[in-house]
Amino acid sequence: MDFDFLEVNNKKQIEELSEIAKLIWSEYFPKIITPEQIEYMVEKYQSADAIARQISNDGYKYFMVFGNGEVLGYLAVKADRNQLLLSKLYLKKEFRGKGYFNEMLSFAEKIAKEKGLNSLYLTVNKHNDNSIAVYLKKGFFIKKEQVTDIGNGFVMDDYVMEKMI
Repeated sequence: MDFDFLEVNNKKQIEELSEIAKLIWSEYFPKIITPEQIEYMVEKYQSADAIARQISNDGYKYFMVFGNGEVLGYLAVKADRNQLLLSKLYLKKEFRGKGYFNEMLSFAEKIAKEKGLNSLYLTVNKHNDNSIAVYLKKGFFIKKEQVTDIGNGFVMDDYVMEKMI
């Protein structure tokens, strides 16, 4: 399969990415968090305005992931001191379990190495058993637990996971 990463850097791409995020979140997260929290988090963190702010003000880089010209998913990273925050790594339902995650993780590791960073870290919901198992298998370890108040009566109850590179 022809596999490619496109850095998102204009309004049209940001709007397309936001729609992809809405689709992925609405089909993946109902087994973990409420529909109300999904809607709130998508608006707060994955709306076109939120993504544009993260790119222009906060140092995030977003990438749409393509296979044979079709969008498979997306990822977002941000350099944070001597680490790379793997902020987002999501695939559409029909592309999970086919090895694309490995390509995306390798891409993030390559970015970290190019920046001279020594580890990747991420947050993952404590009830997201499938993702936790995959990250553990790929060399991540649980560094700590954290509960973050994100407003509107919602919290993110996460593990912080890290992988040395």
